[in-house]
Amino acid sequence: MSLTALSHERGEFFDALETREPAEREAQLMAALRLQLSHAKAQTSAYAGLLAGVDPADVCNRAALARLPVTRKPELAARQQALRERQGLEGADPYDALGGFSAIGWRGCVRSGGAARVFQSPGGIYEPEGRAADYWRVARALFAAGLRAGDLVHNSFSYHLTPAGAMMEGGAHALGCTVFPGGVGNTELQLQAMRDLRPQAYVGTPSFLKILLDKAAESGLRLESLQRALLSGEAFPNSLRDWLAERGVAGYQCYATADLGLVAYETAAREGLVLAEGIIVEIVRPGGSEPVAEGEVGELVVTTLNPDYPLIRFGTGDLSAILPGPCPTGRSNQRIRGWLGRADQSAKVRGMFIHASQLAELQRRFPQAGRARLVVEGEMAQDRLTLKLELPEGEPREGLAEQLAAALRDITKLRAEVQLLPPGSLPNDGRVIEDARRLD
Repeated sequence: MSLTALSHERGEFFDALETREPAEREAQLMAALRLQLSHAKAQTSAYAGLLAGVDPADVCNRAALARLPVTRKPELAARQQALRERQGLEGADPYDALGGFSAIGWRGCVRSGGAARVFQSPGGIYEPEGRAADYWRVARALFAAGLRAGDLVHNSFSYHLTPAGAMMEGGAHALGCTVFPGGVGNTELQLQAMRDLRPQAYVGTPSFLKILLDKAAESGLRLESLQRALLSGEAFPNSLRDWLAERGVAGYQCYATADLGLVAYETAAREGLVLAEGIIVEIVRPGGSEPVAEGEVGELVVTTLNPDYPLIRFGTGDLSAILPGPCPTGRSNQRIRGWLGRADQSAKVRGMFIHASQLAELQRRFPQAGRARLVVEGEMAQDRLTLKLELPEGEPREGLAEQLAAALRDITKLRAEVQLLPPGSLPNDGRVIEDARRLD
């Protein structure tokens, strides 16, 4: 029997959404997107401006979605700060404290009952949490990791400032699990709780789980009840996955952010991460807004269908790529390769910063171009720039290198040599700026 058939037989799907026909899912997402755009324009000051002139009824497919602006975390932070400084946080409208992106607030605000919590991420970015059950949609990832109603979950994510602890707790409660709120640190006390309460599952970072298990081994403590783990917040290499398995713990990973909630999660197939339901994911050129071809590494851009915090084309700053085909477990949504690095690349050259967005602008001006990489070589104060750019066969080359060099100088104010390469010459790793200078 196939893995898909076994999954159906055992009831190993969180809900029917996971096995929808892809065309059905896409149609439902696009219909929900149009409603979300109308809602965001009407209920948030940020999108009233960003989507001015956009008729939501016209955004009926991904090509139309790709024409909308991408908002990245630095822009979100800057808008939040600007509105707070302009009005003063004391006495300011709570919607303004959140940059005008939130449709819910507090202090007398009644939309959707108002925010249940407000969190702070590094950089002074604030995110609201609404009152819906499993607000961050994490229950799906916990279910795929093997957690079930009645399990006791040891939650070692932070419960203060950032939303990670609340994210996992909300998902666990939606599954019918009980949660021990361990939080971070206090290794001895957390081990004592594990010994006394005998949890079936752990959620937290993979590194802290290893610390706990190492410490338990040193103390002669056997944590036989602990069999499952959902891990996030940092890399989870196969070597650590195998190390956990040798100790009786099946570890799975998920990708989530404080702004978006769950984005993707691992399944028993161990082949990439399946995209969460209720979001629209695009992979775009690092620093740009144009989607790349399937399989190409680029920046993960997410549109949520959350009415409380309707982020439209939100750039995560993380690199990933779409994997071909469906998950072998029978889940029909697309899969991503997982976290592959950061998209917000930059380098300081001759006293000036070069950003990935500038390379994206160059490629926008030359749509016939393929992958591009700006290589910085030499020693500090003696920098040498080389633009390496793939050009499909049959594209005219005469005078193109000179045009590219002039355009790059116009965008960056820096001179560079241009090398035109055949397709496939540059690695598919999402890197567009390579700093190869000698620092010694």
